[in-house]
Amino acid sequence: MFLSLTQLYFSIFTGGCGACIVILSKYDPVLDQVEEYSINSCLTLLCSLNGCSITTSDGLGNTEKGFHPIHKRFAGFHASQCGFCTPGMCISLYSALSKAHNSQSSPDYLTALAAEKSIAGNLCRCTGYRPIADACKSFASDVDIEDLGFNSFWRKGESREEMLKKLPPYNPEKDLITFPDFLKEKIKCQHNVLDQTRYHWSTPGSVAELQEILATTNPGKDRGLIKLVVGNTGTGYYKEEKQYGRYIDISHIPEMSMIKKDDREIEIGAVVTISKVIDALMEENTSAYVFKKIGVHMEKVANHFIRNSGSIGGNLVMAQSKSFPSDITTLLLAADASVHMINAGRHEKLRMGEYLVSPPILDTKTVLLKVHIPRWIASSTTGLLFETYRAALRPIGSALPYINAAFLAVVSHDASSSGIIVDKCRLAFGSYGGYHSIRAREVEDFLTGKILSHSVLYEAVRLLKGIIVPSIDTSYSEYKKSLAVGFLFDFLYPLIESGSWDSEGKHIDGHIDPTICLPLLSSAQQVFESKEYHPVGEAIIKFGAEMQASG
Repeated sequence: MFLSLTQLYFSIFTGGCGACIVILSKYDPVLDQVEEYSINSCLTLLCSLNGCSITTSDGLGNTEKGFHPIHKRFAGFHASQCGFCTPGMCISLYSALSKAHNSQSSPDYLTALAAEKSIAGNLCRCTGYRPIADACKSFASDVDIEDLGFNSFWRKGESREEMLKKLPPYNPEKDLITFPDFLKEKIKCQHNVLDQTRYHWSTPGSVAELQEILATTNPGKDRGLIKLVVGNTGTGYYKEEKQYGRYIDISHIPEMSMIKKDDREIEIGAVVTISKVIDALMEENTSAYVFKKIGVHMEKVANHFIRNSGSIGGNLVMAQSKSFPSDITTLLLAADASVHMINAGRHEKLRMGEYLVSPPILDTKTVLLKVHIPRWIASSTTGLLFETYRAALRPIGSALPYINAAFLAVVSHDASSSGIIVDKCRLAFGSYGGYHSIRAREVEDFLTGKILSHSVLYEAVRLLKGIIVPSIDTSYSEYKKSLAVGFLFDFLYPLIESGSWDSEGKHIDGHIDPTICLPLLSSAQQVFESKEYHPVGEAIIKFGAEMQASG
């Protein structure tokens, strides 16, 4: 009854490879707007798609109606060999193009960096990423077209203008998908309501209705075979053998879906997707330094299609209940965030450190409602420092961290010694082999009020080594401990050497702009010297490559 869209196809990968990516479109009849984003079909429960439109790579273009420019360019840049992963990559690139087209700040402007990032969660088994990245970057507005690799669209020596003319043209207005009109009418007439008694699927519209469903479904207050779902992405990490008797989709509850901002904090509903959280944090003005840093780090969590459907609340609940190696809990712990919960009808607000050590949320009495992240603003006499760290198999794209860290410090100048005093600090570490993210409180207490020096740093490092203690079954425990020490050293040592917290000269309101990123790949030139014996030396499109790209 609750089979995923592709449970029989690619099911062994469960969210990690990106081969089954599709576009999910939702229509809002109140705003008369369509929202679309890429998701893992292998993790998506069918009932959660009620009233939605799904587009596969074949829906973008095919042999009957013609191939999409994405398909044509993938074929022309030799970006497909076996074709197993190619349709998912095409959808990932389409999602990035669609996002750029709908962007209010820079419509129709896809950067080369964004093009590279669009396929960060898609695994390729045989082609190598250079031709794939070149195909994606050919759509970017800021790419040097002459730096793109060997392809079938132009010959050596041709001018830039001749090259551009030969690329399959892309028109954002013409080549974007549209939401079906018949489905819009059904949604407006509210004819898309599921029979909850038949499907054992509930979609509450308020927190009160959720509590009522939980109470009547299981009076014993034991969650048992009941599962609260938003994006269901947790099953990609935790392989669940049991079948649930009832699913409760909490993604439509307004109180849990809102993002509110004021002068004191940002309030984020528990069912808000991680992608929307990142957008909200990055939208802030340049003085919201901590928010932007958190947003930049969160872009390294999972991949963009997991972030598109996975919620911030789901991530926090897995970290609290199942010791999931979460980056987000470490970031929020350092930023002094708190969570708002409802427990047996009572509303509670817990700081992140208290929440992580609370009894696991495994019964129907407790529901996580929202997250509060306070604004940190430096005064005229102090400096605000916030840095995040992560060591993983890959910098981005479906790689769990070996260890992560986030450090916040309020510092000031000491007039007598010309040194820097640590007025306040929060040092958070996670995913190193402990049960949850922790604060290095002994180190914090030691540093507070101290003038930074080499001897102070040495003692802080010595204390930290006794705090980062991985569990006995943790792999590479000494390596992870050394990484933690390295992170702290990297954070504090520049302050000691320079005697200032803004000596780099590349700052916005006293801070380095965290949104500035370098390209993921270096540029490359491919030159082939060969005699003109047809077809040797010619870049010929592989037969069937466009069909592979379209799925």
